[in-house]
Amino acid sequence: MAYIERNIDIQLSAWKNSRNRKPLLVRGARQIGKSSSIRHLGKSFEYYVEVNFESRKDIKNLFEQEQSVSSICEKLSILYSTPIIPGKTLLFLDEIQDCEAALKSLWFFKEEMQSLHVVAAGSLLEFALKRLSSYGVGRVSSMFMYPFSFGEFLRAIGKGQWCEAIRIASPEKPLFEPLHNDLVSVYRTFLMVGGMPASVMAWVETGDFQECMSELADIQQSYYDDFAKYTPKIDPELLRNTLQSVIAQTGKKFVFSKVTGGYSIEEVKKALGLLSEAGLIKAIRHTAANGLPLGAEVNEKFTKYIYIDSGLLLRVLDLDFGGSEPVNQLILAGTAEDLVNKGNLAELSVGWELVKAANFRHRYELFYWENLANGTTSEVDYVIPSNMVVLPIEVKAGVSGKMKSLRLFMAKKNLYKAVRTSLENFGVLTYDDVGTKRVISIIPVYAIGRLTER
Repeated sequence: MAYIERNIDIQLSAWKNSRNRKPLLVRGARQIGKSSSIRHLGKSFEYYVEVNFESRKDIKNLFEQEQSVSSICEKLSILYSTPIIPGKTLLFLDEIQDCEAALKSLWFFKEEMQSLHVVAAGSLLEFALKRLSSYGVGRVSSMFMYPFSFGEFLRAIGKGQWCEAIRIASPEKPLFEPLHNDLVSVYRTFLMVGGMPASVMAWVETGDFQECMSELADIQQSYYDDFAKYTPKIDPELLRNTLQSVIAQTGKKFVFSKVTGGYSIEEVKKALGLLSEAGLIKAIRHTAANGLPLGAEVNEKFTKYIYIDSGLLLRVLDLDFGGSEPVNQLILAGTAEDLVNKGNLAELSVGWELVKAANFRHRYELFYWENLANGTTSEVDYVIPSNMVVLPIEVKAGVSGKMKSLRLFMAKKNLYKAVRTSLENFGVLTYDDVGTKRVISIIPVYAIGRLTER
């Protein structure tokens, strides 16, 4: 199976060549391509050793019994018949959450074998890290990985040149209309295929949506199966019901009472926390947005959540909520607005594109604004920091809308710039607000990641 280029490849290469390199943790949800990207990096080394603690449970004893990382490497070299030489070998510790001793050993690689390239990953890594207080502070680096972005999807289907066209376009210099129309069409396909590598590969190899749906169904089941591994004190049925409620409430303030099963608010909060740590959902928190940082004025009572992937969301809607319209008909015959409106896909996709384009070295947090005054319904889908000021973003499923909430927000916060993202081409809207000129830039949904691009 051919490797499909990922954005993180550049960051991994930079880590490899860094003089002040530390052992690296690649973090993210199951089946998003972490291991594949690390193996791809391994091809640039003279030697490569991969230790999988899930398939080789006996190797745990080696890390638990040995005190020296140099001694561990000597024995791994013999076991895998491969030299482990600093500067020439990449040592990959996969599913490292299954071996706490191996996690702790990363601390000492920095001190005892700094020249050795060591990288680790795991499916439920966050739970293991949570058990280790102040894990590896100053001695271990992290990179956060997600499913394919739209740009990565374009490269996967052989349309990488379109990424450059998107990069150089601007509200003042829109794309020529035929290319924009083609990008909207491919974006619709991307929403259905999603960004999970198995689904993307199925689309690249077969062009058959049913093959993608089969892959997505398998991934979804593996997520359900993982629930029993989260913690012995959590009911897997609670996790499943909470996840399904997140999917059903996509784009809306999360209401705890809508989780079926009669669970308490505290139980649902715990489930939401675990699903977030597993990387399956992302919180969009309400902020007063009076200034930066946005997280300083968060109202925890108002939170929205988005599922990890649009393709998976539609798969769950179809399987668990009785979707009535076949996928291929929706793609081939449905209007663009119908497709985007299904499951509030536009808002989900925009949120994840903002996250995926941001710096791999930290988790990018999402915020929205809502007017909490009684009798009002104003809401801005996303607010982000941009050039040291607050930038509001309104998501439109179609190509029209009056943007009353966006204009109100700009006036209340005395902002001069905002963004509207939709199926429209790049463009600019300017208006006079009682003597104040305000500018709303139109950025297509397929290009929204440019706002947070590293």
